[in-house]
Amino acid sequence: MKIRCLPVSILLALLIAVPAGAAGWEELSVEQKQLLQPLRERWDGMPEERRERLMNGADRWSLMSPEKRQEAGQRFRQWQSLTPAQRDNLRARYEDFRQLPAEEQTRVRERYRRFRQLPPEQRQALRDRWQSMSPDERRKARETWRDIPPEQRDQLRERWRNMSPEDREKFRERWRDMSPEQRRRSINQQRGRSGGRRGG
Repeated sequence: MKIRCLPVSILLALLIAVPAGAAGWEELSVEQKQLLQPLRERWDGMPEERRERLMNGADRWSLMSPEKRQEAGQRFRQWQSLTPAQRDNLRARYEDFRQLPAEEQTRVRERYRRFRQLPPEQRQALRDRWQSMSPDERRKARETWRDIPPEQRDQLRERWRNMSPEDREKFRERWRDMSPEQRRRSINQQRGRSGGRRGG
């Protein structure tokens, strides 16, 4: 069977119709080249998907305000300081997050927003407390919190904010000593009290 060469016009049409993938270094815009300069020597040897992500990141960077750039730079420095295992863990958690239904993703973002609004010392205290818990305690805490209706969570947060540091520590000690069943009863009692106040 004889193979015929395609006419130049058909070859050109095929090249135009097929997406080219991530651009080579010389095809980048001037601004992209400036931002991605440290990668110049390796650029053309990188996988296409990585080049595509970096190009998109450079484009997003160019559209950011100075404040947003400062925040992004800080996040990047934090990322760079992580060990490979910590980075893998974060990637896995992000993948888990992406698998959540949109409604749950919104709730997670809202919780994170509220956490970011806390004073730095409160955020650190929460981090320390979480780190000191065993995996089983963390699992139980998540389950317990999920069982509480959103409006009651808001009430509990408000009560917690109004407690003195000493009262918070006493509460933590009592909570740690409770069995899961006692914790559920305590939550249900609080629900009954808050329901009674609303209705009365």
